[in-house]
Amino acid sequence: MSESVILPTRKDEAWRYSDVDALAGMDLGRFDDWRDIEVPAGETFRDTLVLDSEDGVELRRIRVKLGEKARCELFAVNAGGQLGRIEVVVTASRGSHFEFGGVTLGGGNTTREFVTCMAHEEPEATSNQVVRSVHWGRGTGNFLGRIDVVRDAQKTDAAQDFKGLLLEKGASANTVPQLEIFADDVKCAHGATVGRLDEAARYYMAARGIPPEAAKRLLVRAFLADAFVGLDDEAERERLLGIAIATMDAQL
Repeated sequence: MSESVILPTRKDEAWRYSDVDALAGMDLGRFDDWRDIEVPAGETFRDTLVLDSEDGVELRRIRVKLGEKARCELFAVNAGGQLGRIEVVVTASRGSHFEFGGVTLGGGNTTREFVTCMAHEEPEATSNQVVRSVHWGRGTGNFLGRIDVVRDAQKTDAAQDFKGLLLEKGASANTVPQLEIFADDVKCAHGATVGRLDEAARYYMAARGIPPEAAKRLLVRAFLADAFVGLDDEAERERLLGIAIATMDAQL
C-alpha cells in the first residue's frame, strides 16, 4: 500500500548523493514497484533499458535471480527525469554470470544514477559492471555499487568500473564502491576516475582539421561506448549510443 511507503532521506546510504526532494511529487505506488527477473539454470537473458522522458522522477527497480550457470545481461541509458534512477539487485548461483553496462547523461540540475547490489551466494559465479557518466551544467551522475561475497562463494570473480566525464565546471559525478567479502579465494576489483575531456586528444583532432564540436562528440561517443562492449548485438549497441549522443546534442 502506498500509505505505508516511507520515502528515503540522504541519511540512507543508497540515497546519499541522490535528489530525494524530487521524490515528493511522485506516485508513491510506483516507489515500491519491482520488476522480478528469474533466469533458469543454463539459460541467458538480455534486456536494454532507456530512461529519456521528461517526468519529474524516472525510477526503475529490478530484482534478478540467476540459476546455476545462467547468464543475465542488462544495458541501460539513463537520461530521463529530474531524478533518473535505476536500481538492480542480483542474486547469483553457482557458475552464473551477471553483466551490466550503463551510461548516465544530463545537464541542468538533473540527477541520474545507478544503484546495484550484487550478491554472490554460491561458488564460481562472475559479475562485471561498467558505468560511464557524462554530465554538464549542474548535472550529477552517480553510481553506488555493492558486492557481497559470502563465505562459501569461493572462486568468485567480480568487477566494477566507473568513469565520469564532466563537460562543464558545475557538473559532478559520485561513485561509492562497497565490497563485503567473506570468502578467501576470490577476485574482486573496482576502479573509479572522474575528469574532463582529454585536451591532448582534442588538439590532435583539431590539428587534423576536425572542428571542435565534432571532436568533442567523437571523444564522448568513444568514452560512452566502453559501457556497451559486453553487448554483442551491434545494432542494439549502436541504438543505445545513438540515444545517448542525441540526448547530449539536444541539451548542450
